[in-house]
Amino acid sequence: MDILRFITAGSVDDGKSTLIGRLLYDSKSIMIDQLEAIEKQTKNREAGEIDLALLTDGLRAEREQGITIDVAYKYFSTPKRKFIIADAPGHIQYTRNMVTGASNSDLIIILIDARSGVVEQTRRHSIIASLLNMPQVIVAVNKMDLVDYSQDVYNNIVIEYAELAKALNLNDVSYIPISALKGDNIVEKSSSFTWYDGDSLLHLLENVEVEKAVNLEKARFPIQYVIRPQTEALHDYRGYAGKITSGIFRRGDKVAVLPSGLHSVIKNIEVDGGRQVEEAFAPQSIVLHLEDDIDISRGDVIVQSNEVPETTKELEVLLCWMDNKPLVAGNKYLLQMNSTRVRSVIKDIEFKLDVNSLEKHPAPEKVGLNDIVKAVIKTSQPVVHDSYKALRTSGGAILIDETSNVTVGACMIQ
Repeated sequence: MDILRFITAGSVDDGKSTLIGRLLYDSKSIMIDQLEAIEKQTKNREAGEIDLALLTDGLRAEREQGITIDVAYKYFSTPKRKFIIADAPGHIQYTRNMVTGASNSDLIIILIDARSGVVEQTRRHSIIASLLNMPQVIVAVNKMDLVDYSQDVYNNIVIEYAELAKALNLNDVSYIPISALKGDNIVEKSSSFTWYDGDSLLHLLENVEVEKAVNLEKARFPIQYVIRPQTEALHDYRGYAGKITSGIFRRGDKVAVLPSGLHSVIKNIEVDGGRQVEEAFAPQSIVLHLEDDIDISRGDVIVQSNEVPETTKELEVLLCWMDNKPLVAGNKYLLQMNSTRVRSVIKDIEFKLDVNSLEKHPAPEKVGLNDIVKAVIKTSQPVVHDSYKALRTSGGAILIDETSNVTVGACMIQ
């Protein structure tokens, strides 16, 4: 059974947490004790119906203010598919949290309040989805019950958003009218939408193609661990363990080891603790054996010889800053991409990107929390990479503060 990772995004009070709560509630994915606790808390707040948003708003501040602050992850499954949901904050000051959740998702649900239409945060989240190269987008027009399930209201919002999607090159976009509070078009099709002939939201999520998010063309295998037991039974055993981030590897393939540039041939492929197979593909975890004894260590990347990515010590990136301490050119950080971790320095900040309009503003002296900038990073060692737009799994990186070990930046390599 495959897994779909998706994120919900929208403006404050668009109903993101309620939508996820409704999905869990109507698909019977809530434990009885969870339901009892939520019913109790709802009564304490003197609300008439069960407050389904409480299922995801786990922080005390979130419940007191009625907003989402941190990214909340929820898991549920149906007979067709497993799901991992990220509920992203709607506030502007939590943009970094939305970037974090979206970077690991196959699909984004952008909620629009039917009464408000396309607002600034809708554009902001759509631009971030475009920057992060999100494979698929579902636009859910929520709170349709508050506009009397009007087809005209829905159609006008679809027309307005379609123009935005075209400008941002968002290709795979689906539209659906819903009411998360009432449960209309969430798990089952609602009779309230006599004019809507599409599927329910859950049906869309169950049937969307996850495979589109996995690139099977460009083979990339970052080494996480070199297995060298050196026992009598396994005296000559040398295996390279890791997870295939993209592509397919087959026994007999000619491969290159980067950044050294050494070449060899795949001798064996092991999965499931030792079972040998003829081929393996993303996102499988495997142990690879090569014909030649060559110097390979953690952080190296094995690729097909005929499809070699770039290896450089200078990276142009779109950088989302995630720390309260400002970023300035010359600062030093650890840069991590998959299992590769190297020292780096911010060589230059070229411009600041306005995520509301995509305008490029002059580079600020200091980059503040949630700012997105174009920067040049110089690394101490060559880094194997693709562009984020071409291959998300080997085009994204993070910056880590060396003293606190806190992640301070998310990078999209250009």
